[in-house]
Order: sequence, then structure tokens, then C-alpha cells
Amino acid sequence: MKRREFIALFGAAAVAWPLAVRAQQPAMPVVGFLVSSEIAADRVAAFRQGLKESGFIEGQNVAIEFRAAQGQYDRLPALVSELVRRPVAVIFAGAPPAALAAKAATTTIPIVFQVGDDPVKVFGLVVSLNRPGGNVTGVSQFSNVLGPKRIGLLHELVPNAVTIGMIVNPSAPEAESHLREAQEAARAIGLKLHVQYASSERELDAAFATLVQQRIGALLVDADAFFLNRREQLVALAARHAIPAMYPLRDFVAGGGLVSYGTSLADSFRQAGIYVGRILKGEKPADLPVPQPTKFEFVINLQTAAALGQELPATLLARADEVIE
Repeated sequence: MKRREFIALFGAAAVAWPLAVRAQQPAMPVVGFLVSSEIAADRVAAFRQGLKESGFIEGQNVAIEFRAAQGQYDRLPALVSELVRRPVAVIFAGAPPAALAAKAATTTIPIVFQVGDDPVKVFGLVVSLNRPGGNVTGVSQFSNVLGPKRIGLLHELVPNAVTIGMIVNPSAPEAESHLREAQEAARAIGLKLHVQYASSERELDAAFATLVQQRIGALLVDADAFFLNRREQLVALAARHAIPAMYPLRDFVAGGGLVSYGTSLADSFRQAGIYVGRILKGEKPADLPVPQPTKFEFVINLQTAAALGQELPATLLARADEVIE
């Protein structure tokens, strides 16, 4: 073989070799990240932390496709269809509407949910907590059992209030169970509960106007993705009407709300990220039990209390996990 022919042959092989190696390398798995409300930076950071704990780092050995319904639940079927067509290796579904939409869209792609209530009795997402079955598993905050606790704390905060209001999103899958739990808790301690429904910004304004007319002494905001997405409006309305309000998550209080009691969303998203990583490694959703929450947050905003002229009992301040000054 002539020297010139050898060099040409070697050069062609040198070009083809890295192409062949790259062709043999497995494609980077893609995770679909679907949420019912907004994409919050702290939630995404917690989710990425969970993935990292399972050995996956975005951009290195896993990619993430983000989709958010911004509280418009009717957009979810189209958003999850995009992820299914992509196709993604796993779908993370944050909040019940997203989880239900994902489950309706596929029986083959693994789904990891993050929901507030019982995924068995309330949503039917899994057949049991210990053995979920099928292609779905996830993390639950069991918010329905927290309703009575929130009402009890609200009663301690405003002991002279005989009537409290509650705002509920009627389109939320868990609305009925939340309302039932709240009514029973209020009745048990001799409180009257006035309920207003709202699923739009205009309805929120109208709900507050009605509650003011009913002379409520305090307010309970239900746990729902729509309300989380409208937290600035809710906090502003409570301040405008000088109503002491209890919220389901710290986000509201960090934004100027009075008090909140709930599980740590960041911890739930981290756990969901761990589960997604375990599934990417080959574990089946059916074999991953749904964990129950272990971390709860009671948060108080002192500036808001002062603005409302609301006296805070020393016993409540002592039990707070966080006091925002």
C-alpha cells in the first residue's frame, strides 16, 4: 500500500471511530417535569437535589423538560401529551391535577407524583401506599389531615372569633374532602364556617367581599395549586380587609401572609427527585412505596401581625418553626 493511500485510509478511520463510539453511547434520559401551577425555583432546586442524591445531574447524565399549567387545569392534557410524544423516560407530576392528567395519558411511562392528599382514597392514583402497582408512585403530603390542625391554630390565634371563613377551589379534585374535614373540625370546637368558592381572580375578589359582609373573624385558605399561583392576590386581599388568615404553605407567609401550617414542599420535591432517579436506574414504580410526610412547618409573619394589630399568643410564638420579622 502506498504511503498516500495509507494516510487517507487512516484519516478516514480516525474520523469514523469517534462517530461509531458516540453512536454506541446511550442517549441521555429525559425527565418530564409537569406542574399544575407555576415552576418555582426552590421546588426545581429541591427536585434536582433529589436527582443528584440518586446519581443524576441535569445536563450531564439527565435532561429535564419543563411544562407548567399556571393554574389552568384544562391545559394539562395537552402539556402531558407533549411529554408523552417527546418521549420522556419518566414524568414527574406536581399537584393532583397534573398527576391525574399524566395517569390518564399513559400506562407505560413511569410517573412520580407529588400530591397533597391520600393518593389511594382521594385520587385513586395508586392501589395502596406500600405497593402502588402499575406505572405510578410518588410522594403525598396528606394535607386533608392538616385542615383540622390549621383550624385549631387559627382558633388559638383569634380566640374571640366565632365565625371563620374558608375559600375553596371547586374545580380541585380534593375540594370535597378538604371541606368535609374543615367543617367537622370547626363544629368540634364550636365555630361557624362560612365557605366561599373561587377558581378565578374575579371570583377571589367576590369571595372576599362576601366574607367581609358575613363578618368573619378569621380566614382559612384551602390547599390548592390555583391559590398558590394567586398567593399575592390572596395576601393583598387579606391585608386590605384586615382579616387574619391561615395559609397552607410557607410561600404565602414569606410573601406577607400572617400564618401558615403545612408540610415542606421542598422536602417533598426532593423525595420525588430521588424516586425519579431510582426509576431511571431500573426500579419499578410499583415497588416504590408512597412515603408519608415527616416534616411540618408552622410559620408566622410578625410584620403582618403588627400591621393587622393582631396580638400573637406567646404559646403560638414558642411553637413556631419559623418567625419572619
